[in-house]
Amino acid sequence: MEDEGDASRWVRDQERGWAAGERFGFAVLQTHPDSPRGQLVGHVVLKEVASGKPSAEVGYWTAAHARGRSVAPRALEALTGWAFDVLGADALERLELLHQVDNPASCRVAHKSRYGLDRVLPAAPPSFPREGHLHVRRRDA
Repeated sequence: MEDEGDASRWVRDQERGWAAGERFGFAVLQTHPDSPRGQLVGHVVLKEVASGKPSAEVGYWTAAHARGRSVAPRALEALTGWAFDVLGADALERLELLHQVDNPASCRVAHKSRYGLDRVLPAAPPSFPREGHLHVRRRDA
């Protein structure tokens, strides 16, 4: 984000997603006794949620200063449990994690979070100029 205006727009977008029931974003905070509010170390999101749709997509990012400390796998595991427990009653059967094929860090996150590689997706320029990996986690996994 470039400035405070960008940050405000981002927060409003998150609020709209929650209100619409189609996108649920969570800040990932690291707490410390000296900082009771916590330090932002990442973000996880459940998106593409629709009533009666059996799948949704997960996404995440980790702040550069927090990488290599298993922040993303732990946050993704928490999001996955929440999605199946809270939204599962609405027929949610599987979650999908997509990333570019040349992103080994995301493959490690998927593996640690028990999202199995489902298939390689073809490139779809301009939005997706490279092939991608589709990882899947089913409710019963």
